[in-house]
Amino acid sequence: MFTSLTSRIAAVGIMVATALFVLVLAIVDASRQSRESFQWVMHSSQIIQAMEETMAGLRDAESGQRGYVLTQNPGLAQSFERRIEDARQSYGQLYELTKDNPVQNRRVREFGVLMDERVELMNTPLQMARQNAFNEARTAISEGRGHETMNALVLIAQDFLNEEEAIRDKRIMSAERRLAWGRGLALFGGPLIALLTLLLSAMAISRIRYPTRVLDAAMTRFGQGEMDARVEEKMGSKEFDRLAHGYNAMAQKLETTSAAQERSKAELRRVHDELLASSQTLKERGEVMELLGAMSHRMQATRTDEELAEVISIFVPRVMPDLPGALYAYNNSRNLLVPMSVWGEPRDVGQSFAPDKCWALRRGQEHYVSGKGKDVVCDHVHEDVVAYHCEPLLASGEVIGVLYMDGILDSEARFRMSVLVENIASAMTNRRLQRDLKEQTIRDPLTGLFNRRYMEEALALEVARASRADTPLCVVMCDVDHFKRFNDEYGHDAGDAVLALVASELGERFRDGDIVCRYGGEEFTIIAPGTTKEDLLRRVENVREAMSKLSPRLRNQLLGSITMSFGISQWNPDMERTCADLLKHADAALYQAKRDGRNRTVMYEAGALTSAE
Repeated sequence: MFTSLTSRIAAVGIMVATALFVLVLAIVDASRQSRESFQWVMHSSQIIQAMEETMAGLRDAESGQRGYVLTQNPGLAQSFERRIEDARQSYGQLYELTKDNPVQNRRVREFGVLMDERVELMNTPLQMARQNAFNEARTAISEGRGHETMNALVLIAQDFLNEEEAIRDKRIMSAERRLAWGRGLALFGGPLIALLTLLLSAMAISRIRYPTRVLDAAMTRFGQGEMDARVEEKMGSKEFDRLAHGYNAMAQKLETTSAAQERSKAELRRVHDELLASSQTLKERGEVMELLGAMSHRMQATRTDEELAEVISIFVPRVMPDLPGALYAYNNSRNLLVPMSVWGEPRDVGQSFAPDKCWALRRGQEHYVSGKGKDVVCDHVHEDVVAYHCEPLLASGEVIGVLYMDGILDSEARFRMSVLVENIASAMTNRRLQRDLKEQTIRDPLTGLFNRRYMEEALALEVARASRADTPLCVVMCDVDHFKRFNDEYGHDAGDAVLALVASELGERFRDGDIVCRYGGEEFTIIAPGTTKEDLLRRVENVREAMSKLSPRLRNQLLGSITMSFGISQWNPDMERTCADLLKHADAALYQAKRDGRNRTVMYEAGALTSAE
């Protein structure tokens, strides 16, 4: 059927490619189904989490209500409102997530009706307490009017969770079955295709060996001096038939074309030399790519700009030997290119410079000068330098930095430069993203201070350090007095403006070694390592007095004066390493300052609270 060797090989390739294509399609489809199954599993997990958060919010709200009625602590009433709001938000998320399941959505709606009823029942004693009718509120709570509603909520929630967990388990089993199917395809289809390839290849090879042996025997005899050696047999394919015919014609004319043969030999030697040169170039490029791969792995593993600069200064001279240079990184806040890494001994590595002083950044592409007067010279390059190369580092059109090389780059060096720039730009971009992401996770977006999560981690480290070195460690808890009035009288924008102003003042007033954090709401926490509470008291009093002199504004409108209350506690070895006692003591001191009239500082001392007005 296939008289041409090319058609036979093409047929083999098509068969193998078809089998691979079918296998890949099957594996991709199995992977897609597995991904969809796991997405549904995650969907069920989100639903379960939303229901649990809703129930937790209701329970915490009930605790806040009871605590307020029993202790008359207004902070607990605020906790009730916050937890009710949290519960409603979780319920809203739960309602949206169950729209795809009518049965579960119906349960969610029933749950929502009972939740509103329970919230109303809890709100009634709370309103009594806010009107100073605490005895009536306690009586209402003790009557247990919402007990049946809460039991009904718990039953609905438990049925809902049991059903959703069963759905999730089914989806997990479905995902596992689809994964097993994908593994089976890969384990069975791969070897099967490999076996098919071997069989077809063996068939093709068998059709090549015979004519190859015939041609080889004829050429061997011809090489040994048998000038009448010819190929008479049928080769079995058009290609080998043409090859045999060509060989016969060549042998016939060989004696009369010796001169042409010599020229051919010379040409072959030239091609051979070119191939050797190309092979050497490819070898060198392979070594460079391997070196760049090692450099890229190390750059991606760095954690600081200093480590990244060290990796660059070590590997760039190996990639670009005999070419000193420097890497300038772009500083957004200062709008300057600052030296980040230097290698060799470049003749011109100056101070920082503006982006418009480099022609490479202006043009958005490489800029080089190969001799005096050959092209315009960048303003950041010394006038004595006559040959240099600037390569811009860009990402999505934004400036990252500039790679400066002292000297002239040949074609091979330009190839290395292009690959080098891509690797360095990628590493610097990743480093910038890592730094930005870390800042977002540890900073409060409104005030710019460290958030509560970072505060807890930093406090644990400071406690461990104080325990090892036997050094003092203090914590300050503070908040804005009567903060609610700013929101009530001027709106939440005014409250945000007050918090931002207070945060800025706290950050400037405390030492660089102190860690100022936003604890939550209008509360702030300051970790002060290496200082006693007596020394810290003077600093806190100065801060408190400075706060009273602030005049917050919102759109040129004065919002009134600010006062703050502070609580100080000092760590001692008798406390637990969890830091809970240290924060608890500072919080107790803060609440004592509130009870004593606000706008004051209270120190916690071995179970006693000392006020410093």
